[in-house]
Amino acid sequence: MRSRFSAYTLGLSDSLLLSWHPSTRPASLDLDDGTVWRRLQIVDTVAGGPSDAEGVVEFRASFRAPDGAGLLHERSRFVRVDGRWVYLDGEIF
Repeated sequence: MRSRFSAYTLGLSDSLLLSWHPSTRPASLDLDDGTVWRRLQIVDTVAGGPSDAEGVVEFRASFRAPDGAGLLHERSRFVRVDGRWVYLDGEIF
């Protein structure tokens, strides 16, 4: 989760796409240059340890966009593919 947040912060769309599960990965990703990601707060985690195949991360990410400040609150599901954690999907609150 932290590496994906960093990729959003740095505008690294290729890195984000590589960290996305093939079944839910978009064909392309257009990151908004006007959005500045400021802070990541991990709210909760479920599983996701060294011997797990799945994990859940609930987070809040604060940002500033041209129209003001905002907060993204999501519960994300991750799975292992070839030993790597990848983002499967998430529920936004």
